[in-house]
Parts: sequence; C-alpha cells; structure tokens
Amino acid sequence: MYTLLCTRSCLRQELLCHRTGGQYNLPRTTALENVNLEVRRGFRCLTPDGNRRTELQLRAAGDRCCSTVQGEVRVRFAPSPTGFLHLGGLRTALYNYIFAKKYGGIFILRLEDTDQSRLVPGAAESIEDMLEWAGIPPDESPRRGGSTGPYMQSQRLDLYNQTAQQLVDSGHAYYCFCSSQRLELLKKEALRSGQTPRYDNRCRHLRADQAQEKLAQGASYVIRFRLEEGVEPFQDLIFGWNRHEVAQVEGDPVVIKADGFPTYHLANIVDDHYMKVSHVLRGSEWLISTSKHLLMYRALGWQPPTFGHLPLLMNKDGSKLSKRQGDIFIETFKRDGVLPEALLDITTNCGSGFNTNRMGRRIDELISEFNPSKITTHSALLDLEKLPEFNRLHLQQRIEDEQQCDLLIQDLQEQIYQAYAEQIQDKDVLHEDYIRRVLHLRKGHISFLKELVSPTYSYLWVRPSFSSQEVASLTGEAQHIASLLLKLIEDRGEELSVDRLGKDLKAVAKQAKATKYREVMKLLRLVLSGQQQGPSVAEMMVSLGSAEISHRFQKLLLLSNETD
Repeated sequence: MYTLLCTRSCLRQELLCHRTGGQYNLPRTTALENVNLEVRRGFRCLTPDGNRRTELQLRAAGDRCCSTVQGEVRVRFAPSPTGFLHLGGLRTALYNYIFAKKYGGIFILRLEDTDQSRLVPGAAESIEDMLEWAGIPPDESPRRGGSTGPYMQSQRLDLYNQTAQQLVDSGHAYYCFCSSQRLELLKKEALRSGQTPRYDNRCRHLRADQAQEKLAQGASYVIRFRLEEGVEPFQDLIFGWNRHEVAQVEGDPVVIKADGFPTYHLANIVDDHYMKVSHVLRGSEWLISTSKHLLMYRALGWQPPTFGHLPLLMNKDGSKLSKRQGDIFIETFKRDGVLPEALLDITTNCGSGFNTNRMGRRIDELISEFNPSKITTHSALLDLEKLPEFNRLHLQQRIEDEQQCDLLIQDLQEQIYQAYAEQIQDKDVLHEDYIRRVLHLRKGHISFLKELVSPTYSYLWVRPSFSSQEVASLTGEAQHIASLLLKLIEDRGEELSVDRLGKDLKAVAKQAKATKYREVMKLLRLVLSGQQQGPSVAEMMVSLGSAEISHRFQKLLLLSNETD
C-alpha cells in the first residue's frame, strides 16, 4: 500500500489537517462535507451526517509523516515520438527522475507510439539519447529493457485489445459503428448552436445481437468506454482534491480506434497498471482527464496510482512554450553548447518543489533538496535569456572538476582543430596542459566552451599578424619595450602569475622614455593578440606561456629592425 503525500495544496482546497493522535481531522467547511468515499493509495475520507466532523485518516497502523512515500516507487515518463524532446518534456522527465531517486525508486521511459500516422523518424531513439545526455537516464526503457516491457506501445497491442474486450464483456464499453461523416455532422451541428462538440452516445444503446450482426457483416467500428456519473474525488499531490463529472460534458470516449490501436486514455492506464507504476507525475493539462481514467480503473477493478499534475512550463511573459519556437528542443541546446546540468538547473530554478531556490545546483543537489510538498500550482515562467549565466556557473564547476575538465579539454581540442587546423603554427596549442591552463584562467568569464574558438580568442591558437604602421601609431620605442619584455620573461622563467605580472608590467611601462602606460599596454596587447580588447595583458601572457611570449616579441624586434 502507498501513502499519499500530503501537500500544501490541501490548504488551497481547504483540507487543513489538524494532527490529533492517529487521525487527520478536517474542518466541516470542506467541499467534501457531504461526501462519503474511499480514496485509494492509503487515505480514507469518512463523513458522517449531522454535526460530526469530517475525518481524513490513514489506513496504515501507527503514525506516519505526511511526506513519507511507502512501498516501491515506480514512475514513468511517457512521451510520444511524434516529435523530438523539448524543454517541457525534459522538465516532466526530470521531476519523475528526481522523485524516483529521492525515494529509491525506478524511473521508466515508455514511448507512446500508437499514433502511427504522426511518428517522426528517429524521434524515439533521440528521446532516449537526450535523457542520457541530460544525465537522467531511465532504469527501464526500450533500449535498456526491463521486467515489465516491452516499452513501446505499438508492441503491446494484444494487451490493449484484451483489456478493451474485457470492458466490452463487462458492459463498461461497447462497439460503435458511427461513420466519420456522421461524427463530422454532429460536430458541425454543435458548433453551429454554440455548444462544445461531443459524441451523442448513440451506439451505447445497441443491443448485443445488433452489434454482433454488424461485426459479422465486417462493419468498421471503434470501441468506446461507457462514462458513468458519480465520479469519486481524488487527491492530487499538487492540486489537492479534484473531481470532474466527465459524463455531463463529454461523450463516451474512444478507447480502441478503427485501426486497432488504442487511444491514450486506455493505453496509459493499461501500461501504468501492468508496469506497476505507483505515482503518475505529468503535466497539468491532463488533470481534467484523470476522473475519466479513474472510472476506467474502477471498471477494471484495478487500484490506480497516485496522481500529481505538474504546473506548466511557460515563457517568461506567460505565453505557452511552443514547439514551433524551434529553439526549445534539447538537441538544439546540445548543439549550441549548452551543458545538460545548466538546462536542468534553469528548468527547476524557475519552478517549485525544492527546499531552497538557488542557481548552480547539480542533479545530486536537486535530488537531496527535492520536496514534493513545495510544488505549487503556479505555472513556471522560463526566462531563457538567463541561460548563459546558468551555463557559465556550470561550466566553471566542470572546469574545477578534474575528470570533467579532461572531457572539456578533449572537446575543445576538436573544436580548435576544426576552426584553425590550417592556421596553427605550433602544435603545442593542442596540448592538454596548455588548454587546461587556458580553461582555468577563463573560468567564470565565458558562458560557453565554443567562445574560446571565436575570433576574440584566436590568439590562443594562432600567432597574430600586425603591421609596422600599427606599431608606429602607438609608440616610437617599440624595440626598447620589446627588449624590456624579453628581459622580464627571461628573469621570470616559467613561473608566471597574473598578479605578479600586473606589477611587473607597470614597472616596464615606467622604463619607457616617451610612451605612456596606456600605449605600452596597447602595444603589448597588439603583439600578443593582434587585437585591442580581450582579457588583461597579464592573463594573456600567463595563458601563452614564456616560450610563446618570447617568440611573439622576437617578431616585434625583427619588425622594428626592418623599419629602422
């Protein structure tokens, strides 16, 4: 048996728990005052008539903390491979993964590929690839397998059809032979009269012999679930008590389509049941469908999982995060050099469900700080303009981690070679010690690794060119300044530091006879990088190292001698 998490949503639903002994007592002002029901997964509501109080009491013996999850936790992320993984899907997967790891459970990836006409080639493989890249790999999946597979719905059709037949045999579902033309006319008539289109349940009144006659004639059909009134309220982990009388506003839903494939409503409850899913954490757009799903669970005699509907992830202006934006797909972020931990950080930072809210958290910290009772019903507003700052923090963390830094070095080596292969004059720039030094000097200053192969940092990999005219525009004593620099480097050897060089360069500038400090620095920057902006001159020198500094200032000496 599982125990529901008691969340702050209880307050929003006026389910204010007052702890008295082994019971959780509720004020009579609750909306459940006249309801007598049993809520599965460990809670029971008892509402006697008269002035006696409403009680919400644990069926388990002894006292238990509201935030405790009992039994084996199994959660699932069930996207449709009709498109590639985007930020909204990643966030749903992330919350499921964190929930599973927080409570020692299993995270399942299930692909709902029953809409065969809309499948996108390569999407199924890419979804699992992106979860692994993001650092939240499933424990059970189409690729990894597991004890409750297969994990693609198209491979479970017999199970859905058996369940649908079970519903037909028990009178909870029926064959519907209405043509698409008739359904379209119903829709048009409803819209014309200003009503919401709904099926009129015509075929639910067919006698069994009439249905069998049509089946024998080979008539095309779907199977519809018979909606009944009297939906039981359920307690959502986030939105509290909910109930939607779907039979009053909807027609009987299709559960098996004419092509023999199930609809979402049937397939997801069948899979959740047979995959032993304990908690369903999904987007709040499915909240209104949950009562329908609970009717199906009841018709089949199955115990439903605990439901928690996550608030939507939206743009910072409150508009819907749309796949049409093009820049919200995870593969796009990966291609652009965004670190997976930065994506996980920003998608949780803008939302709720954690004991603290700070930037720079990695997955282990997200798991340790996760608190389901702190998930609010408010939509999470995502500001992607802040993503570079999140990426900067996590890039710095990677640089400071020796193993992660080794991987960054390998990545940067490839990028350097691709960008400057034909221009590189000294292969030492590809040496890991050199690149590691550059990374440590630039950490905290760059947001993306690829910045280091931009023109701004080309001097790190390619020796710059500069003209005698450029030098002459800055000073007439370039040869003297070059000699001073070469002497300084000879004295310092390989022991270079930014702070010490900063002081040394001021001393060098003072020895110039007719060149001000500012022009001296411009000259040094020109010789070292061929540019007039970038990191400090001292940092440039430390990055390049003594040998390369000497090589570049020897070039200045030669140029000065040629013009004399």
